[in-house]
Amino acid sequence: MDDAIQGDPIRGTARGTAPVPLSVLDLVTVGEGRTASDALRTSVQIARLAESRGYGRHWVAEHHSMPGVASSSPAVILAHLAAHTERIRLGSGGVMLPNHAPLVIAEQFGTLEALAPGRVDLGLGRAPGTDGATAAALRRTERLGEGADDFPQQLAELTRFLDDDFPDGHPYSRIHAVPGPVQGPSGRPPIWLLGSSGFSARLAGVLGLPFAFAHHFSAQNTIPALDLYRESFRPSGVLDAPYALIGVAALAADDEKEARRQVLTGALSMLRLRTGRPGLVPTPEEAEAYRFSPMEQEFVDSWLNNIVHGTPDAVRTGLDDLQKRTGADELMLTANAHGGDVRLRSYELIADAYELPTSVVPS
Repeated sequence: MDDAIQGDPIRGTARGTAPVPLSVLDLVTVGEGRTASDALRTSVQIARLAESRGYGRHWVAEHHSMPGVASSSPAVILAHLAAHTERIRLGSGGVMLPNHAPLVIAEQFGTLEALAPGRVDLGLGRAPGTDGATAAALRRTERLGEGADDFPQQLAELTRFLDDDFPDGHPYSRIHAVPGPVQGPSGRPPIWLLGSSGFSARLAGVLGLPFAFAHHFSAQNTIPALDLYRESFRPSGVLDAPYALIGVAALAADDEKEARRQVLTGALSMLRLRTGRPGLVPTPEEAEAYRFSPMEQEFVDSWLNNIVHGTPDAVRTGLDDLQKRTGADELMLTANAHGGDVRLRSYELIADAYELPTSVVPS
């Protein structure tokens, strides 16, 4: 078995000159003039590039009813990525637990673990990953708060399904998540808790689980959440010390002007989403021609300030500074732009900037 699979499934190994392990968060974005098929092909290309250049993980996120984000079914996408990669860890960043029955998630990720033994991560969130109406359609209920409030109980149930250890007398004691331990001794995907506020940070700490924070869209809460996680942490059978990953929006290009031009497409896409006008990611030309109102410009400027972008050296400096400020144990980079070629180029340039190794990935 490859060393990358044999190693610690949670703590990554720093490569090259990066201060901490680097990973990839893929939103499977769909640009104007492109299709979901194009976006999924790009995801395979990114995963293979990340594997060949020493990135530790490739995670996909669960979003719904967003035309520009084709990642509504993480488990399906991860199975496809598993078939096209050999070593890189694959995972959800994350699956929104309140949207699903815990048994279903246990079965899906048990299947993924069977397909890609030793390299699957199960990242869980408590937000719906969409608007309220879509969440109600997903859950077949209008009591949207109930799922989030019940998150600790849902998490406990999911963990027992994954471990196949409901106690005797429990209503689910004869139910088995298959594939799973019932078929013989095997590992199971490590659970990560995801969050953009303090709730999951505290819960991850109390349970001794690794924690992933969404710095890329909640930067003002990053340090308070990480502090809370570390203060709440209790050693567990999973971790003896806290392990915190942060998601970071980052895009490198050959020059500063081009990087700014490309990240503006993602900023306009987010502006439209936040104002109830979700759509495909606009082209750079459309973003440059857009006339922002003063209020819109304020939002875009604030959004761009949280994206580490520029030349490869500038991005490296920005990532290094962010890691020092937060003490993050791992940086998970998401490159949101119109074109798949731009995102691939960005990950390649960042790998070069950190002198990450190049390995041959079988075709």
